[in-house]
Amino acid sequence: MKEIIEINNVNFKYANSDKGAVKNLSLSIDKGECILLCGESGCGKTSLTRMINGLIPHYYEGEMNGNILVNNLDVTKSELYEVAKYVGSVFQNPRSQFFCVDTTSEIAFGCENMGLDVDYINERIKTVSEEMEITDLLGRNIFILSGGEKQKIACASVSAFEPDIFVLDEPSSNLDTDSIENLKKILIYWKSKGKTIIIAEHRLYWLKDICDRVIYMEEGEIKLDIPMKNFRTFPPDKIAQLGLRPLSLENLSLRYALPEDEKTFILKNYYFGYDHNQVLSIPFLICPINSIIAVTGHNGAGKSTFLRCLCGLEKNFKGKIYYNDKEYNRKTMLKKSYMVMQDVNHQLFCESVDDEVLLGADEGAQEQVLDVLSQLNLSNLRERHPMSLSGGQKQRVSIASAILANKEFLIFDEPTSGLDYHNMEQTAKLIFSLQSKKTVFIITHDPEFIIRCCTHVLHIEKGNVEELYALTEENKNRFIDFFTSNSV
Repeated sequence: MKEIIEINNVNFKYANSDKGAVKNLSLSIDKGECILLCGESGCGKTSLTRMINGLIPHYYEGEMNGNILVNNLDVTKSELYEVAKYVGSVFQNPRSQFFCVDTTSEIAFGCENMGLDVDYINERIKTVSEEMEITDLLGRNIFILSGGEKQKIACASVSAFEPDIFVLDEPSSNLDTDSIENLKKILIYWKSKGKTIIIAEHRLYWLKDICDRVIYMEEGEIKLDIPMKNFRTFPPDKIAQLGLRPLSLENLSLRYALPEDEKTFILKNYYFGYDHNQVLSIPFLICPINSIIAVTGHNGAGKSTFLRCLCGLEKNFKGKIYYNDKEYNRKTMLKKSYMVMQDVNHQLFCESVDDEVLLGADEGAQEQVLDVLSQLNLSNLRERHPMSLSGGQKQRVSIASAILANKEFLIFDEPTSGLDYHNMEQTAKLIFSLQSKKTVFIITHDPEFIIRCCTHVLHIEKGNVEELYALTEENKNRFIDFFTSNSV
């Protein structure tokens, strides 16, 4: 096959960084290959994708040497818009690549930038939206979409102008299982068209039947470059030793036993809507107190709205919580809750990690700081500016802030987005340690994480509670089937 990407002896160090992001990296990728880039956080995966799409060195500056050819175009000497003709990128945070306020215009944006004919652009919008099963998202306000819906629009906007190469960075991080299945279909469709696909990803189970080749990186270097069929023969313990998520959701083990005297609290009148459109309808719900509750459901099911109401962020919300003969209204819950948002960039304010995690902490938190940072593998980043960290590191800083805030109710929206195996495990252990101390709600599409730390599953669809059940050994297989059969 003809090589479409050639990287020869490349070294790169970001500006103001003491450590090289990529070292002596050489790589050839053939036209039509589907490549999985994997490795622990900070291994260089994202930097490699940025070299392929030209963001390094044209957007992310630093010291660089070596050669990068994409479709025979010298990336280091070409303008970014020239590289963009051949490479389409989907970033981990889709909001960072949006230019328009409505979904249809966003899908058309890349085609318009290339000066394509209006009739052709409209045809591409129609074709792509049907292929990706997102016709119901056309003409929508981007800012009110769920994280998973935004990811779909980002994929569609790239697919519309038909590049030769697709680069995806953690594309499944905010997607439910139905959406992952849709994304798999799109990847298979792109492969059938002879497109070259590079996917940097922590969750491996959904890619094992799609990718042709696995590139494993460690500290900026390629340590393994093998066919997927060989990688699939690795036993689970070897996969874990490499710091990778499992290739299968089978045989995942629970971490705990539920307490026999489970206490509860009651939610009443959890109704809420936007612009006369009701998105939440929960008249009555009994929940376990001091438990860790996974909140699951399709993208756009109302999960984030439910938890925004729960912690008192929605000013017009009238629902209440009843516990121990006490009534908690919206203002009370605002004082008793701490929420880590899906996009943690919105809640990082300080000049260092140390200052950040102590910003909302109570007086006694100073003694816990070192322990919490150590458990989340953040000890060596204490003096770093939070905005200089990777996506996974930012997630962990926000989780540390939530724990040190010492609130009764902790709420996390996709906390394992961008986390590798070891950091997911560390995060799960830390959150699990809160059982019987705090009531924790976690919006997540991550079955590996749920099985490692959650005690209950609350399933929401179309603003209604479908079911709430304890995650026991008896329910575990039902839960795994729930994800693998694509019914969540």
